[in-house]
Amino acid sequence: MSSSPANRYERLLCEFYDYIPRCVARPDRKFFIGYARAAQGPTLELGCGTGRILIPTAAAGCTVVGLDLSRPMLKKCREKLRRQPKRVRQRARLVLGNMAAFNLDQTFGLVTIPYRGFQHLLTRREQLSCLRCVNRHLFPKGKLILDLFPISPAVMGDPRALQEEEVSPEVKVADGRRIRMTMRASAFHPRQHFNDYETIFYVRHLGGRKQRVVQKLPLRYLFRAEAEQLLRRCGFRMASVFGSFEKEQPKKNSRHMLIIAEKVRECAGRTSNRMKRKRRRAAS
Repeated sequence: MSSSPANRYERLLCEFYDYIPRCVARPDRKFFIGYARAAQGPTLELGCGTGRILIPTAAAGCTVVGLDLSRPMLKKCREKLRRQPKRVRQRARLVLGNMAAFNLDQTFGLVTIPYRGFQHLLTRREQLSCLRCVNRHLFPKGKLILDLFPISPAVMGDPRALQEEEVSPEVKVADGRRIRMTMRASAFHPRQHFNDYETIFYVRHLGGRKQRVVQKLPLRYLFRAEAEQLLRRCGFRMASVFGSFEKEQPKKNSRHMLIIAEKVRECAGRTSNRMKRKRRRAAS
């Protein structure tokens, strides 16, 4: 039985992710590792993928748990971890799970959601569920980092976004295939605050066969005031907002909206006895 287009896309993304220059060269590792080092406790990374940030964080001496919904991505991350020194492997743990609904029976000093992962949650219900889960997994005064993109007319509905944009020029991967990646908006949903995007792989196989694999990728956008309201409802205060990974103040042309939120109260919801005991010890 042949695999579905979604499965083919996920497999290609997993195989190709670490070759995509936009991902490999993204200047966010130092930013996240700095906060992990400063955290009063271990770090939880939601949407850890192939370990692009998780593995360097563990190599920097930090204990980190990575959660992801993709089995292929976690498999790739485990393969990469196995090539690391034992001390690095011992600091990292991987969990298959949904960032909108998880219970790890552990508390953390820092939770991070890098590379716009939070914006894959399309409904207010999913967003609130995620933030409440994060709250329950944080020590008192623990921090959450949200990596979002700022709002602009191009994001909200500029027809120019319907044209394919090159994400990665053609590169050769380990098995000899050559793969190029593009992305475009395919539909705008302004009332629901999300857009449908298509990520497109163009694959040239060794025998000359060409393949085009398309996957829809909905992304929700958040205004700063909207994000602040969500965080406040879930027991956080917005401590800082940066427009770059160098911690510059947000500007009109900033490409990032990096929110540092601090837990200021417990959020209602079920909490295990073990987590309650850990919180009491952390607060004493």
